[in-house]
Amino acid sequence: MSALRAVVALLLALEPGAPLTLEKTISLPNVAGRIDHLGVDLGRKHLFVAELGNGTIDVVDLEAGKPTARISGLAEPQGVAYVPASDRIVVAGGGDGKVRVFRAGDLSPAGEIALGSDADNVRVDPRSGHVVVGYGSGGLAVIDPVTPSKLGEVELGAHPEGFQLEPETARVFVNLPSARQIAVADLASGLRTATWAVPDLKSNFPLAIDASRSLLAVVFRSPAKLVLLDAKTGAVTASLPACSDADDVFFDAHRGWIYVSCGEGAVDVFQSDSTGTRPLARVPTLPGGRTSLFVPELDRLFVAVRAGSAHPEASILVFRPSPRVD
Repeated sequence: MSALRAVVALLLALEPGAPLTLEKTISLPNVAGRIDHLGVDLGRKHLFVAELGNGTIDVVDLEAGKPTARISGLAEPQGVAYVPASDRIVVAGGGDGKVRVFRAGDLSPAGEIALGSDADNVRVDPRSGHVVVGYGSGGLAVIDPVTPSKLGEVELGAHPEGFQLEPETARVFVNLPSARQIAVADLASGLRTATWAVPDLKSNFPLAIDASRSLLAVVFRSPAKLVLLDAKTGAVTASLPACSDADDVFFDAHRGWIYVSCGEGAVDVFQSDSTGTRPLARVPTLPGGRTSLFVPELDRLFVAVRAGSAHPEASILVFRPSPRVD
């Protein structure tokens, strides 16, 4: 099946009134292998695509609807983030454990930091303009992207996967799938302050936070479940079946929705408000579409799809959320 036929089939599979509408498909030419995380520069309307298997970061111009630049020669780029305060792009390399910093204006190198191994997720601390990078067998590194230099770290004892910063505090919530735990740590002190576990569930990779409701969303792969937890106590407030091979989860605070993107070729949409949490729809994407990024400022959900037999060219699926369905 050609790439065009795959997209046509996807459009036909979308039900009328679905909470997500496929607005456009952006092709990523000459991209092979797994795609990992995404980042966005809102000012320039650039989407950054970490192409782990390709050793590249593609810069997609969202207005033009195509890649316009590429950073090459990277060792399994996993995490990527844009830092508005310093106008820097930060890339974490899983292959060599290095964090590389680039000037966003011209993509020129601005320095690098060796963390040791498996540099992975990257998050920006909006309070300071620093970035936090998960790496190795159990650490979070706090990095100044301007210097660049490592300012501190948090020891966790197991490799961190999805993690999020609480915007108004120094707390960070971290998935530790190999330990079957969710860790809570204080970035200011560098100490772990709590450890939570959800019995009978494992492989917790994606994690999101709704700070306004003090709520965490954690998605487990075995069995496939969306679990909501009280961010103050770790108490489970909801547990629902989810799509398989989940890799990202996001709160859409405006609509009271939660998006879960899965490698099986679907995005699960849940309604979550004061009345509870319930499934809203399962929206088809394409097989291998695990990685996603919801950007509230653009009101768009971007789903990255690796090249496969049914769709030979990698692509970004751009979904527009519909008005809330009650």
